[in-house]
Amino acid sequence: MKPCYSFHVRPRTPERIAALDRLARNLRWSWHHETISLFRRLDRDRWEETGHNPVLMLGLVPQERLEEAARDEAFLAHLDRVTSDLDDYLGHAGTWYRKNFGAAPGPAVAYFSMEYGLTECLPIYSGGLGILASDHLKSASELGLPLVGVGLLYQKGYFRQYLNAEGWQKESQPENDFSTMPLRLFRNAAGEPITIGVDLAGRMARAQLWEVAVGRVTLVLLDTNVPQNPRDIQDITDALYGGDEETRLRQEIVLGVGGMRALDALGLRARVYHMNEGHSAFVALERLRLLMSEHGLSLDEAFEVARASSIFTTHTPVPAGIDVFPRHLTERYLGSYCRDLGIAVDALHRLGSMPAGGDPDAPLNMAVLAIRNSGLTNAVSRIHGRVSRAMWTRLWPGVPADDLPITHVTNGVHPGSWISDDLRNLFDRYLGPRWAEEPGDTRIWQRAAQIPAEELWRTHERRRERLVAFARRRLAAQLRSRGAGSAEVAAGAEVLDPEALTIGFARRFATYKRATLLLRDPERLARLVNAPGRPVQVLYAGKAHPRDDEGKALIAEVVRLARRPEFRRRIVFLEDYDQVVARYLVQGVDVWLNTPRRPLEASGTSGMKAAMNGALNLSVLDGWWDEACTPATGWAIGNGEEDSDPAEQDRVEAGALYDRLERDIVPLFYERGADGLPRGWIDLMKSAIEALCPVFNTNRMVHEYTRAGYRPALERRERLEADNFRGARELAAWRRRVHEAWPGVRVEDGGTSAGPEVISGDEVEVNALVTSGGLGPEELDVQVYYGRVNGAGDIEGAQAVSMTAGPSHADGRLRYSARIRCERSGRSGFTVRVLPRHAALTHPQETGLIAWASCVPGGHHEHDRDRNRDANRDGDGDDNRNRVEAEDSALITR
Repeated sequence: MKPCYSFHVRPRTPERIAALDRLARNLRWSWHHETISLFRRLDRDRWEETGHNPVLMLGLVPQERLEEAARDEAFLAHLDRVTSDLDDYLGHAGTWYRKNFGAAPGPAVAYFSMEYGLTECLPIYSGGLGILASDHLKSASELGLPLVGVGLLYQKGYFRQYLNAEGWQKESQPENDFSTMPLRLFRNAAGEPITIGVDLAGRMARAQLWEVAVGRVTLVLLDTNVPQNPRDIQDITDALYGGDEETRLRQEIVLGVGGMRALDALGLRARVYHMNEGHSAFVALERLRLLMSEHGLSLDEAFEVARASSIFTTHTPVPAGIDVFPRHLTERYLGSYCRDLGIAVDALHRLGSMPAGGDPDAPLNMAVLAIRNSGLTNAVSRIHGRVSRAMWTRLWPGVPADDLPITHVTNGVHPGSWISDDLRNLFDRYLGPRWAEEPGDTRIWQRAAQIPAEELWRTHERRRERLVAFARRRLAAQLRSRGAGSAEVAAGAEVLDPEALTIGFARRFATYKRATLLLRDPERLARLVNAPGRPVQVLYAGKAHPRDDEGKALIAEVVRLARRPEFRRRIVFLEDYDQVVARYLVQGVDVWLNTPRRPLEASGTSGMKAAMNGALNLSVLDGWWDEACTPATGWAIGNGEEDSDPAEQDRVEAGALYDRLERDIVPLFYERGADGLPRGWIDLMKSAIEALCPVFNTNRMVHEYTRAGYRPALERRERLEADNFRGARELAAWRRRVHEAWPGVRVEDGGTSAGPEVISGDEVEVNALVTSGGLGPEELDVQVYYGRVNGAGDIEGAQAVSMTAGPSHADGRLRYSARIRCERSGRSGFTVRVLPRHAALTHPQETGLIAWASCVPGGHHEHDRDRNRDANRDGDGDDNRNRVEAEDSALITR
């Protein structure tokens, strides 16, 4: 029987401890151990029972205990100390951002993400993307960056995992009770919930807005589960990544368009917009509409402002991971938005498809849409930047992959959220308190060498013991839930050895992550884990996507192997991987194992969390580890090979993994001195902490986004908006003129002082004649593009030097010249290219226009001339395609 009226009952909290509610509703507690300690002190059992949810816990604590706490002088002193600390934190005027850039009147940056993994008691995340987004917000708070986050509030969130008797993953989706979570509805002056509306195929979807306080940062979450909406619209925010492609499209419209409207309704409109993955690309459509309606801009003028102040971060290394939507759905759901912008749905699809100026009936690719509407596109590691440039090269025909306007900002993790309390206290003593406030300062982490070996090792051993105790409890609970007998449950409570070398593997069970690579040779593995006096144990955790049977099969394989007698005490799979499991693992293991098939790991952040806790990484050279691995930080599996035969790559790298463990890792761990300490291992822990902690943290990452992304984007926007958007109008007019003129730009033969051979260190003069197509010399950047020539006849590791314009010919052609220094011996070569030039461009290749010389001036190899002819044909041979691309890039149809 459903109630005809419902209400929420809150405990009667004594006035003296009323601050507990305020502390519970600002998620700074999730990385502030003193506040967590306060809640545990109030009621330790209920803290654990509620999944570390202080709001729910405060509603369950008996009234007598609340009254008792209000009279407890020690508890009150603790409460006052924590409350005062939060007040000081929120009111602190000396943040990094304010010191460097001054106070901001409102949000400078709006950060859009489909998921956030702030804490286990707010389960609206699925994995690494959501954890990264949350760590981004936490570091923005630490640095005082004026940022507001935007996302969706899911009624069910992501699934819970349990295994059946055969080890096959099953899923359940418990309902979220928002009234017992650390969030609040935004309400107007009359106390009514604030809502916004979004058109969905002619029907108005209402979304109410929730506030999550993340330290100094506000996160706005949209929720369509309101009575005004029909049932199907209520279900839009029912589940993260749930439903069919139509549901996904609706979710992403609510996130992008609705998220922009939510910021307007709350007075939180920002100046710069950061799209975390392509899910939020529809932000661009709403921004264009607002700029046109509020400032009287044409579409291409609005595009210049919106693009210059947008940033897009891609996390996906394969096209299959990108959301795409068919024409029939976009026409139904986005037709009204296109009409508001004065464009056809055809133009939207060409803008969001490959190749440039592609098929208007091709699916709408959300990553492509975001790339074309952003002034800065970045990958999340150096190797992922290379992969992304290769993946999207067709968006810039004729442009070498290394020159594409896609950079990288390597991910990090938030130290306060992941470093154990035990290690935090050790760092406070030997590094000083600034390690938490300024984790990017390398000088602070150099003091890691001063930590006494005994203290570091005993601290780490305590964390391993706690991990083993947690794993035993968890496994016993798993076995009871499957109906196991008492003997099996009792055996589960005795698995693992608190003193054995412990390896952790925890992540999404996608096939490319190769979770079972370590299990490839069971006989060799059995000898390894059961070696007398040198035992090794492995803890696994992770979820497969509900529709990924291959991933589920990998989990079942791990579970089956773990049940074999030789592995029963040495291999454990922990169900329902979440932040609680993750913290125990990264804080307690000795070695963090990662085995992706290179180069499919975009970044990977779990290994960073382990490294911050003194664990050593053993990983394929992919993602972040390709940048981080040295003999002083950990071990590599293989040498960065990328085999075209996956089976052969698996065979070779499994052998390399076993070799590394048997020859290097296990001996080093068990090599003990008279004091029982593994001195070599501890030295490696210290050097890894010193090298990795100041680099792979989100404070450094947000620093980098601010200096390389947010601040330049803000300055670009201010320049374009000045004097009634004069800069935007001029740039839009210039872009139209350049695109129209570009088919007439030609690079013709000139001359060079180079002969068949050049002595290293000599300078070579290069000349070229350029037909400008009516553009002025100041609008063209004519460059010598030179470097080493490889066996395939391609220039690699190229450099570009701008040429100097000389006198023009009588026929209007322009003569250019430059001198290049030949530094390296071996076969070298050059060609000449032309790019458009304008001070307001965010990247030299932004326009996608490029003209190459038809042959190498004075060249000596026929295949060089052929290669450059091909490059020229790709770059500007199809005049119509260039015009179509120009129009699509501004969302214009003529």
